[in-house]
Amino acid sequence: MNSSSFSKATSLLQAHNITNNHNPKTSLPEIKPKATQNPIPSRRNFVTTLISTSLALVGLHGDGIGSTSGAGVALAESWGTRSFLKERFFEPELSAEDAVARIKQTAEGMHSLREMVDRMAWRYVIFYIRLKQAYLSQDLKTAFSTLPEVRRREYVNTANDLIDNMAEFDYYVRTPKVYESYLYYEKALKNLDDIVAMFA
Repeated sequence: MNSSSFSKATSLLQAHNITNNHNPKTSLPEIKPKATQNPIPSRRNFVTTLISTSLALVGLHGDGIGSTSGAGVALAESWGTRSFLKERFFEPELSAEDAVARIKQTAEGMHSLREMVDRMAWRYVIFYIRLKQAYLSQDLKTAFSTLPEVRRREYVNTANDLIDNMAEFDYYVRTPKVYESYLYYEKALKNLDDIVAMFA
């Protein structure tokens, strides 16, 4: 019985091999996509386009070596969501005076955020505070050099409290817990106002 089942299996395998031989003339043609049909952009192409566009915009503004000090003041007033990529990746570190100006502008922006907190527009609030957190700690470190020795200890304590309160505010906005969000929003505002008063 063993030998007969073995011979049947062998004959089946041989029959399969015979029928598996294809005639090359009867096989179906290979289908290849045309290069002209809507190519899907790759991540590399997207990033390259984004960087080249950003560099072109930086070149159009004329913020190079020959810019005047009046242009620097005008740039200090235009910080925000539109210039985040330029500030974060394409510009060198700010001077101490520019860092102080941006801290003052951040304080004004946080005061204007109250309406969004009152409306509980949490997505907008999260976007805004994360945008400000991205450069606030660096600005606080840079602006430290403009203070006299007497105020530096108080400044460091207040700046550390500000960073902690902004992180807690971010956490409770994400949760969202309304009371805690308001509490840490007010604490962050008080810290920012204290820091701005130190620069006055």
